[in-house]
Amino acid sequence: MEFQQILAEIKNKKFHPVYFLHGKEPYFIDAIAKQIEEHTLSESERAFNQSVFYGKDVDHMAIVDTARRFPMMAPRQLVLLKEAQDMRSLDSLLPYIEKPAESTVLVIAYKYKKLNMNTKLGKALKKTALVFESKPLYDNQVPGWIANFLKGQGLKVTPKAAELIAENLGADLSKVANELDKLALNLPANATVDDAAVERYVGISKDFNVFELQKAIGLRDFLKAQRIVAYFTANPKKGPLPMLVGSLYNYFSKIYLYHAVKDQGEPAILQALGLRSSFFLKEYRAAAKNYPRAKAEQAIALLQEFDLKSKGVGYNSTGKPEGELMKEMVWRLMH
Repeated sequence: MEFQQILAEIKNKKFHPVYFLHGKEPYFIDAIAKQIEEHTLSESERAFNQSVFYGKDVDHMAIVDTARRFPMMAPRQLVLLKEAQDMRSLDSLLPYIEKPAESTVLVIAYKYKKLNMNTKLGKALKKTALVFESKPLYDNQVPGWIANFLKGQGLKVTPKAAELIAENLGADLSKVANELDKLALNLPANATVDDAAVERYVGISKDFNVFELQKAIGLRDFLKAQRIVAYFTANPKKGPLPMLVGSLYNYFSKIYLYHAVKDQGEPAILQALGLRSSFFLKEYRAAAKNYPRAKAEQAIALLQEFDLKSKGVGYNSTGKPEGELMKEMVWRLMH
């Protein structure tokens, strides 16, 4: 079952006797567990009918004994097992998983890795529990996830702002969600999150960021590129070289790919370049004029060279600040 389907069921008070939430992305696991905690019991029912355990501090007998008892003055009880990946006797829950109590909702949060579902426990879970595998998003999926998250908060977001947040915060969804919550707290309902709002409330500059650097290089705006490089040199944490190399590599890879599909229709081009809308397509078309296919290929090779240099391969960085390497990289890309 998909994440949104599970949340919809929970809000409609449709519960399963056992939830097994596992996988490498902790955000979705925490979000489902939180929704179950908020909707299973009323405030007055929680005192006697909600129990929280942590894997490293509990054994299976405590979980089973609690889960088998009857709820007090409530239709059900809730048992939360957090950090279940640290529980040594997790496999010993098998008899309970095979025959869970109907009046108990048991939530097992097994984070940062997958359980082997071909084990006896895994097979039993597939039969009697709602099993959800929490998978990390790919980098190109994060802007869309940001847009959906903010939509759920009653906000809209421009494509540029969504890309800006994703590029600077990465795919750590818990971190991204915390920053998006700041936007929801500070902006009125139905407002549109633009790059100015991102700069004000998230702290990401709308003028000095990797997207503006890409644009400056792509449009051969030498002065602007120099200003952004100077800003990153003075503020190394805002634009570390490995992040810039990776972003520019993706940028020129799309320019190179654009040359292969430019004669196809716009929907096909958007799909090939992994763009969610035509908002960024104008920029890629303009950049492709400045970087024909051969030059885009040269830029990609150059970025591979600087990727190695940024990691100290074939380059003695002793006494040479990262900013100098960054300046050299941008100069060579534009010349």
